[in-house]
Amino acid sequence: MVAARYPPPWFSVAPMMECTNNYYRTLARFLSKHAWLYTEMIAAETIVFQKGDLDKFLGFGPEQHPIALQIGGNDLDNLAKATQLANSYGYDEINLNCGCPSSRVAGKGCFGVRLMLDPKFVANAMSVIAANTNVPVSVKCRIGVDDHDSYNELCDFIYKVSSQSPTKHFIIHSRKALLNGITPKENRSIPPLKYEYYYALVRDFPDLQFTLNGGINTISEVIAARKEGAHGVMLGRAAYNNPWNVLAHVDSAIYGAPSSNITRRQVVEKYQIYGDSVLRYYDPKPNPREVLKPFLGFFHSAPGNAIWKRKADAAFLKFTTMKSFFDETLVAIPDYVLDTPLTETPLCYSDTFANSKSRLPPPYSIREEVLYA
Repeated sequence: MVAARYPPPWFSVAPMMECTNNYYRTLARFLSKHAWLYTEMIAAETIVFQKGDLDKFLGFGPEQHPIALQIGGNDLDNLAKATQLANSYGYDEINLNCGCPSSRVAGKGCFGVRLMLDPKFVANAMSVIAANTNVPVSVKCRIGVDDHDSYNELCDFIYKVSSQSPTKHFIIHSRKALLNGITPKENRSIPPLKYEYYYALVRDFPDLQFTLNGGINTISEVIAARKEGAHGVMLGRAAYNNPWNVLAHVDSAIYGAPSSNITRRQVVEKYQIYGDSVLRYYDPKPNPREVLKPFLGFFHSAPGNAIWKRKADAAFLKFTTMKSFFDETLVAIPDYVLDTPLTETPLCYSDTFANSKSRLPPPYSIREEVLYA
């Protein structure tokens, strides 16, 4: 499924609106060379109707490989055109969003997670996307929508999409979505996690690739999930809000690469150079706060972080260069925090996924109405 020159997607960072932009992905690459990165969801219509300014939406540096583009939409022509326009940028995978519960997306937009209610359309959409690109395609979805939340209904969706399109990779957020007015944030916590659905999919569809998403916050949990048979694991907010303690350990703990011995100070210096080059040469000049925003969780839980955050809040209102920001704020962080090389991940055993495997639903049996739908 994956191009040979890249590692398999054992670990990936979820697409997150207003988070996984170029700035964040650059920081992520300073910390991990092997993690798969996903763009924010970009509406197909945006790509089609902004084709004179595509670098703003689709551009990325070559160091960001392996990288997947996530698109959203419910119009086959626009999905085809958007895929064609994205081809020249060299993404390594095209992913269709079938999981976003936002009222703007799943409500007014009638796409995102609402597409799970129309697997025939999703199969058509994936066929159209695949026909217009030479890279693998994938679907990111939930385990259900509102009261359409049985394991069999999830399997019906997976079966129809995979049998009627070239889709062989599904990223499964192991919560259903509730479209009754709760917020996207609440949709990440209120519906219960059902990892047993994910592991049942791995059991019942042995020819497909499944990535587990939802509720996973540490490298230890990633390792535990994979030990129980997860093909790959995707982290979202944890990788964004705590990049040092998550992403910096991916290459050695997940992919077996030698420890990089990188220090926080070295990452700060790299990001300072990168950020100031962006502020100096980009036209139009970006807002300095947007360039810095992905860095605000870099010292999460480290000694000095609370004071650093207060200094950062003050500097955030007035700084014009990355250098001036770091000169003003880094005095709050002890030198030993900045200069101690990355250590091995402290692993904590988790039986969450083993317990989930003990609750697997009965094996899926394809019903006649699904088989001939």
